[in-house]
Amino acid sequence: MTVIYIDGQWYDRNNAKISVFDHGLLYGDGVFEGMRVYGGKTFKLKQHVDRLYDSAKAILLEVPISKEEMIAVTEEGVRRSGIKEAYLRHVVTRGVGDLGLDPRKCPKASIFIIFDTINLWPPERYESGLSVMTAGTPIPHRESLSPRVKSLNYLCHILAKVEGTNANADEVIMLDSAGHVAEASGMNLFVVKDDLLYTPAVWSGILKGVTRDVVIEIATEAGHKVVETIINRYDLYTADEAFFTGTAAEIAPIRSVDGRTVGAGKAGPVTRDLMARFRQYTRS
Repeated sequence: MTVIYIDGQWYDRNNAKISVFDHGLLYGDGVFEGMRVYGGKTFKLKQHVDRLYDSAKAILLEVPISKEEMIAVTEEGVRRSGIKEAYLRHVVTRGVGDLGLDPRKCPKASIFIIFDTINLWPPERYESGLSVMTAGTPIPHRESLSPRVKSLNYLCHILAKVEGTNANADEVIMLDSAGHVAEASGMNLFVVKDDLLYTPAVWSGILKGVTRDVVIEIATEAGHKVVETIINRYDLYTADEAFFTGTAAEIAPIRSVDGRTVGAGKAGPVTRDLMARFRQYTRS
């Protein structure tokens, strides 16, 4: 069942509430993490918690409990929910304040964690692949807010997603301010070409995904060379294969980009192999 933790108390879906004066709601002033549970165990829990606290530190937000306490609460929530294959959402907001922007008016940060499930697409999409288009909405400029901060302000990504929805695309590719390929609306991206794997470099201005790091690890162990570099749409149009990675998406193949068929127009052999290795890895 769905369980929600809010500032030391446990709730169900119907009675979990936050204040309308919470600055996470009013101004997107906060950070979050998405995590997966496989077989009753939270995948890469420490890495996700570390990134959550790094994001908070980057925006001068003090998390009111220690990392150890956050891990313990997460494990307790998984136990309470009883969901063996779950999706978790950890959120830390600036907390309750007034209607002004001043964070000093928020005496204490607030934490809530949702223990639930998630399904982004039907299972057959992981066989046939996703239809993808380039969004006109770019990712935020990395000098305004570092993409390494997983903040609550996702409006640019939502607007890009709306573009894709209106065009009947499964997902979108977002570009940076220079027109280079950055990421999807909420996922990282890989391209396969001539037995090499290419992915946008972290220094180019993307979120450093936990699943992305796992895929780089298992791909390298499988004998593939992974190159972190700048990617353009031409590289997508002419790729042998392409796929997204993310906590919610796991590994999702791409069948077309902007009307161009990618490879065979379905999950390719490298993508399939990595999907199988990833499934095995998550339960190892």
